[in-house]
Amino acid sequence: MENLTEKEEQRERCFLVGIDTGEYDADASIEELRELADTAGADVVGTAMQRREAPDKATCIGRGRLEEIAALCENDAVDLVIVDRELSATQQRNLEDLLPCRVIDRTMLILDIFAGRAHTAEGRLQVELAQLQYMLPRLAGQGTALSRLGGGIGTRGPGESKLESDRRHIRRRIDSLRAGLRRIEGRRLESRKRRQKDEVRTVAIVGYTNAGKSTLLNRLTDAGVLAEDKLFATLDTTARGLQLPDGRTVLLVDTVGLIRRLPHHLVQAFHATLEEAATADLVLNLCDASSSDAAEHLAITESLLADLGRGDLPVLQVFNKCDRLTAKDDALLPPRTADSGERLYISAKTGAGIDELLAAIAAALPRDRERVTVLLPFSAGALAETCRREGAVEKEEYVPEGLRMTVTVDKRLLHKLKESGATFFEA
Repeated sequence: MENLTEKEEQRERCFLVGIDTGEYDADASIEELRELADTAGADVVGTAMQRREAPDKATCIGRGRLEEIAALCENDAVDLVIVDRELSATQQRNLEDLLPCRVIDRTMLILDIFAGRAHTAEGRLQVELAQLQYMLPRLAGQGTALSRLGGGIGTRGPGESKLESDRRHIRRRIDSLRAGLRRIEGRRLESRKRRQKDEVRTVAIVGYTNAGKSTLLNRLTDAGVLAEDKLFATLDTTARGLQLPDGRTVLLVDTVGLIRRLPHHLVQAFHATLEEAATADLVLNLCDASSSDAAEHLAITESLLADLGRGDLPVLQVFNKCDRLTAKDDALLPPRTADSGERLYISAKTGAGIDELLAAIAAALPRDRERVTVLLPFSAGALAETCRREGAVEKEEYVPEGLRMTVTVDKRLLHKLKESGATFFEA
């Protein structure tokens, strides 16, 4: 039994391969791939970077470099090679023929992590849809038995029985998954309409993976969401009520983390989840202030919102993990621009800057509340209690005629006050 447990916990040994064609920062991308591999449960034993004008059509990397990598993998007992770009079916097949181990690409690695971290029914449907959409065009020339995908990183998710199905079966499954997600999206839409009818404001936390979104949600709402110092520590959307300093209660939504070159399969599959950010009243664009790539991470979020057609949403730029900053790091923060919106500095871990963040959220949300001074008769005690519970009471005092109260209330409660016959004074 002990040997079995040890075998199950043994981490795979992997080798990373990057191709620098000048399209993006290849060095930063392969460092991120290293973090992704660690999150998936692999130990990186080596990396190789090749600079080319374009990837080789047959193997992605040149023949000479490939021979060097094959020798290194043989000597270091490598279980898995991960290529830092999306491979075609031909490239993957050729690489596995020439290398002494399994080969997966960046997309499959991310899909594998998502498969292991999706816990809700919606999350599992989204991940399976993304995996099958990725698999379908790669069935060409491989027959129906993908037996080489027998276990390890890159094989979690739909399962071997589904992978051995033919295209027709996979297409039927994709149609079924899409139908299931449309039903969930329909329920989301109805829920969104109810929130709009009830004038419930929504604030979405978006940002790069591992920026601290779940830690911030826990800090603000005691949500109890898993928060780890890993990429994609949480995947499923979580929403919790948050009371602001002015008495309003808003819905705070934690969304799936973003990443460089997020696979389009995932963007398509998680469209309903990302819509939660696109339909929010306010977006908190959260980034890790201690990261040297903070400016790029902010830009990736802004680009996604623009792609969803909501580039005009009010946004607060929130720099998290400021407890990690040194004077040198602070000087590297991206410069403030005229259109960058308000910028806040917090530590979700220590609580620093949280009061300022809450005040900024209250100030940025649409003004649908009014500050009034009213005199409630003693018989309206229940309404006074409602004002205390749902409004923001600034001052109250008992006078011979009843209770005089200065309070900020929403339109619905203001209407109740007027219907009650309360006497209004100029605030």
